[in-house]
This record gives sequence, C-alpha cells and structure tokens, in this order.
Amino acid sequence: MKFAIALFSSPHAPSSRRALRFAQAAIAGGHQIVRLFFYQEGVHSASSNVISPQDELDLTGEWRDFVREQQLDAVVCIAAALRRGVLNEQEAQRYGRAAANLDAPWELSGLGQLHEAAQLADRLICFGGP
Repeated sequence: MKFAIALFSSPHAPSSRRALRFAQAAIAGGHQIVRLFFYQEGVHSASSNVISPQDELDLTGEWRDFVREQQLDAVVCIAAALRRGVLNEQEAQRYGRAAANLDAPWELSGLGQLHEAAQLADRLICFGGP
C-alpha cells in the first residue's frame, strides 16, 4: 500500500512520535511512503535548531535519520515554515536573516505537494492538528 503522511503537530507532541512510529512500521511492513508532509506546527520537526533534553527522545533527529535512511520525499510547507522561522539557506538570504535552520533532507514547497501526495497514495494519514 502507498501512504502519504501529514504531520501537523510539534515535535514534542505525542502525535509526532506516533507518526514516526507509523511511518517506520509501514516501511518495515513492505509498504511505500510516497511523501511526508510537515505542516503547521509540524514544520518544527524539520528544524535543525530543536534541542531535546538528554532524558527525552530526539524526535527531530529521529525524523531526519529516518528520512535519510529511507530516502523519502520529505516536504515542509513553505508558508507554515516561514511563519514559524524555519528557513533554508535560500529563504534566510531572501528575508535577510542571519542563519538557516533547515537543510537536507528536507525540501520547502507549497501545499500543492500535499494535494499531489494524496492523489498518488492509497491512503493519506494525518497526525496532530487542532
């Protein structure tokens, strides 16, 4: 089965961990993930500036490692990211910011990527949200 996964919650919310564990189980079960889409507070899961306390899971690091290891298409909504200060090098320069906090394997793109993923997948699974 082909899954598209959308994450709407911050990296420290329980739904972020559930989304990651679901994605890992899907891959382990022989399923395909056509795209991961990080939206609203979920964009923070892609930030390289999130630091987890030593006695907590580093979910941002786990997401990054998982995406890299599985060579997944991981898209961060550009509008949500800009609003929350999650910038790649190009956007940091464009807006005159001192530093970027988004790098590979993440890609900034628009909400159309979520729509396309929903069309390509058998199921769109969403985690978090209002």
